[in-house]
Amino acid sequence: MSTANIEKRALMSTLPGDDVRQIMWRFTDRYDLQMVIQSARSVARGVIARMVADKQRHTHDWTPEKQAMLKAFDEAGITAAFMEPEQGGYITGPKNLVLAMIAFELCWVDAGAATASLANNLALEPIHEKGTPEQIQKYMGGCVPPKPGESRKMLRGSFALTEPLPYVGVDAGMLSGKIRIAEWKEGKEPILQVEKRGRFITNMGYANFVTASVDTDDPRIKSSCMVILEEGDPGLYDRGAPTLKLVHQLSSTHDPIFSLKVPASRIIGGYTVKDGVIIPNFNNSEVIEAVFRRTRVTVGIMTTAKLLSAIEPVIRYQRTRFRGGDSATPGNPRYDLGIQQKEDPCHRLVDVWATGEAGASLGFEAARLFDVFDPMEQQKNELFEKQGIKGPRAQMKAFMEPRKKALEYIDLMAKPASQRDKKRVAELESDLLVQYLIKESLADVFCPACKLWNTGQGATMMREAVSLMGGYGITEDCPGFLTQKWSDAQLEATYEGPECVQRRQMSLTMVNEIFLAQFKNWISDLRELAKRKPEMGSEALAGAMELWLWSLEYLENHKDANGKTLYGGQRQGVMFPMTDALAWLLGARQLILDTLELEEKGPQNPVLAEGLLGVVNFYSDLCGVQAARAAGEVGRICTELVYGYQAKGCACAASDADLKAFAGLRAKNDVAFAGLRFSKDRAAEAVAHVMIPEALDYPL
Repeated sequence: MSTANIEKRALMSTLPGDDVRQIMWRFTDRYDLQMVIQSARSVARGVIARMVADKQRHTHDWTPEKQAMLKAFDEAGITAAFMEPEQGGYITGPKNLVLAMIAFELCWVDAGAATASLANNLALEPIHEKGTPEQIQKYMGGCVPPKPGESRKMLRGSFALTEPLPYVGVDAGMLSGKIRIAEWKEGKEPILQVEKRGRFITNMGYANFVTASVDTDDPRIKSSCMVILEEGDPGLYDRGAPTLKLVHQLSSTHDPIFSLKVPASRIIGGYTVKDGVIIPNFNNSEVIEAVFRRTRVTVGIMTTAKLLSAIEPVIRYQRTRFRGGDSATPGNPRYDLGIQQKEDPCHRLVDVWATGEAGASLGFEAARLFDVFDPMEQQKNELFEKQGIKGPRAQMKAFMEPRKKALEYIDLMAKPASQRDKKRVAELESDLLVQYLIKESLADVFCPACKLWNTGQGATMMREAVSLMGGYGITEDCPGFLTQKWSDAQLEATYEGPECVQRRQMSLTMVNEIFLAQFKNWISDLRELAKRKPEMGSEALAGAMELWLWSLEYLENHKDANGKTLYGGQRQGVMFPMTDALAWLLGARQLILDTLELEEKGPQNPVLAEGLLGVVNFYSDLCGVQAARAAGEVGRICTELVYGYQAKGCACAASDADLKAFAGLRAKNDVAFAGLRFSKDRAAEAVAHVMIPEALDYPL
């Protein structure tokens, strides 16, 4: 491979390990999480890897071998990781990062196995977020493996939102599942009749309880809700036929049918009775919003794990491609480097690697964000309950003054530390509602952005990883199971709402003035960083962010030839591309922040001290690669939208001043790409020389 124009500096000597990841993903002080990771890794690269190698993905049925996988989860502590200690778990507090790391480790080998684990937590999420104390204790505690001497039957759950076609769960308000009152004797609890047909329901082959979305079919029940169904309830609990999936075969997926009588106490979150009408405390949409607000992050991490797991198998294949031939003898480049003698395979692998790292940075930041936000949300709910503030309108009014303070705080934080009013900063930092609004504005964007970009772009780059294996990539015994991972990624892009759902959510949340105020601060921070570390691409990224902001404001304030505002309403052809552009920016920025964290905290780790410079250099170059790619995507999208809606002689045409301003920003951003192609050259050089283990860490 040509090394022309590559700055000679320390190279990364070995693949990044746990010491690097713990710093970048901020869990060096979480011994409990480190132990969970090791347990999950042991199951993934042992039990699960053998199952895939033994062709367990070839059947849609739930086999004894697959059932044994659940026992392995139980014994490794994976099943109980979601629960609080008082429920039989062993980790206190929010679990978003914990569950994300478990998903990452399991998906390193097989996504279906990860789904089998996570789907039980998904069944519990409606109860965890909105359930009554009695429901939480019964079902959360019941899903913990029995202790020695306990004779109880363990609960395993399934989440039944999705309806048979055409009701596929995209619109949470479209429910064919129905609930009505079957019996209501005076002084007794009402008995409900639940009719529900599910489609593509995970864990259904063995689940003994289900959290199901249903709509009212009775004037004596006010609204939709979610309800808990149990296998022993009177009526029909039919698991249905296995879904004939081409992916995620290590998870159990069926199309079940339920026709059951259940007590009204099974309504998730409870209910009240007014004038003879049952009023669920939470309708279906309110429960679903609370659930998907968090769990989409974990699905995004699943695809990211695949990309990073592909790096070592691809390097191994590229290095050994020519070994065994007469012209490849030990010591010569053809033997030592294989096809990595050439630039193209190394450059393409760098793109795969940078995408994986940016996805991990974005996903784990979102998980950490929710770990901070969750307690705030609980405190906010308790405060509003004490103050009697109920309903969206009342809450909106209560937030009017805190919103002003949140913007004030963000403005203060934009100033140099020496110029801030420290007393005022402290006051605003101690204001629960102010900090809640700031974190909420980020969480509402980061969650769908992670799900959108990690699974969408991740699936595209998994195809690239497979292609780098040549013909070997599409064989059943491809090292690292890359073909299976590529196909599995297609499903993850659909899980918990396909791309259009994430784009719709982002198109609403990313225009929040509190989010945009923070976004502007990030631009300033990146420009300051560019003065110190230009190779990380922060100037190009800052320019792209500025271009995106300008374009968003322009699109919000200009109309098309028909007099309709370009950004707003149902203009998905405008709004959705802008969400894609933002997702690119968020991932690239977070990778830069994680690399800075590694550079700062790495010297404190004696294991990393010797080779740290090479690792930081490599990640800095990946930042440059990803920043350039993100800036390029943003420039393309914004140009298409701003210029694409211009028409000669049309009243909607932009002014000359607007077009000049946009062209100036675009040109300035293009210039900021200067030198970033060298980042890819340097990263490719590191890829061609990094040492890898003698053998893969799990069997074929």
